[in-house]
Amino acid sequence: MSAAEVPDPASFEAACAVRSLGDGTLTADLRHEWSIGTHPHGGFLIALMARAALAVLSERGEPSTDPLAVSAEFLRPPAIGPALLRTDIRKVGRRATVVAVRLEQRGRSCVEATVTTGRLPVRRADWADLPQMPVEPPPRAIHLAGETSEGVFNLAKGCDVRIDPATAGYLAGRSGDPRLRLWVKPRYSVPDTYFALLAGDINPPVVFNLGRMGWAPTAQLTALVRARPAPGWLRVQVDCRTVQEAWFDSDATVIDSAGRLVCQARQLALAPAP
Repeated sequence: MSAAEVPDPASFEAACAVRSLGDGTLTADLRHEWSIGTHPHGGFLIALMARAALAVLSERGEPSTDPLAVSAEFLRPPAIGPALLRTDIRKVGRRATVVAVRLEQRGRSCVEATVTTGRLPVRRADWADLPQMPVEPPPRAIHLAGETSEGVFNLAKGCDVRIDPATAGYLAGRSGDPRLRLWVKPRYSVPDTYFALLAGDINPPVVFNLGRMGWAPTAQLTALVRARPAPGWLRVQVDCRTVQEAWFDSDATVIDSAGRLVCQARQLALAPAP
């Protein structure tokens, strides 16, 4: 590989690189460019674990497939630095293959996921009910970067994220509904299925609009990849059904530049105190 072909260290492709140890385990480096404050980003972690699952299947000689679904339990926050990914191929099927992936640091399990792989649809949907958003962020959209209530948004080094100010009252000190709209794309490449997984968790916590500011750790996240993204911006609308005591839910719908649903992500998270 020539110097011109080496991916930028802050690129999503470089950050998602995994190295096989040949026995179903892989290693990876959790980079600060894909963190918020000192915490590796949850959406990035599930993308990394999906890539590990596909890498193990490829190493075993299985046909090339795509991530279809990732269901992850966040047991404890990993730290920036080296991580070990242990895999267990649970099922190999004609339509769906299932791989369990466990991310460990210092002998402790941090995130455990089940990754379902298969072939993504290529034809347009027979029916879809999707939110209407401009294909590209409007001029008034706000760059998401710098310090946030959860810590420094380091992801701005590797991807461009714009937020609709009409849905982000917290940025102006106003309260509002727990709903956000954003646009995101990687800085050094075009979006792929792994980046679509990250996009499903790219938003600030929707409870910020309710005045509940601070770190909102995810307990469980399930993401479904529905199609391979087209080049360009990914549009993200995030909704919440209920905020009750310490818990809230968050539903993200990710649409590509061609108007197709490419990812759905639902998570259960802990809300900061009012």
